[in-house]
Amino acid sequence: MSGTANAAPADWITRWQRVARRIRVPLGFLTAVLYLADLWQRAPRPTAVLWSLALVVPGLWLRGYASGYVKKNQELATTGPYAHTRNPLYLGSMLIAAGFAVALMSWPVALVLAVGFAVIYIPVRASEARVLRATFEGFDASCRRVPRRIPRVTPGRAPGTGEAGRFSLGLYLKHREYNALLGATLLYLSLVLFRPAITLIFHGRH
Repeated sequence: MSGTANAAPADWITRWQRVARRIRVPLGFLTAVLYLADLWQRAPRPTAVLWSLALVVPGLWLRGYASGYVKKNQELATTGPYAHTRNPLYLGSMLIAAGFAVALMSWPVALVLAVGFAVIYIPVRASEARVLRATFEGFDASCRRVPRRIPRVTPGRAPGTGEAGRFSLGLYLKHREYNALLGATLLYLSLVLFRPAITLIFHGRH
């Protein structure tokens, strides 16, 4: 009985991961097409772009800050942002995606982004949790202290430890988290320059 019960979640996760791998690239292309189509049809509202920064900037900061604490397959991250939420990297990604949906004020883009997170990140998180539980003895105790999604205000540190941890620039560079900043910068440049560039090209032809 126990073997069957343990196998069921693994099969569910494996099947979902297989589907996620197949649709991840097409979903990314669909998002890009909708993004460009929306920019083609109408210029983004400056106020919406400014409001989007309230989500994108904290999302970039959270991803960058969290990456400086991750020692993959070596140590369970429980300090820094990981003392407030178990998935700060995913939370940061959600904030960034939501921010760009706000910048465009586009329901189709927002819907595709939401579906993408549900289909891709849920199985990834489930798989990571399974690996962490098998690798690190303190994982379940950490789960009881720290919420998965909505961050707690005070840090949920292990009893008897006062260590807050320390951000490592080396880990940040190792994980190439600066790519998120570069990507966000390019997206904002496209919001500002895409329509003027297209207009200039078409006017230049006439």
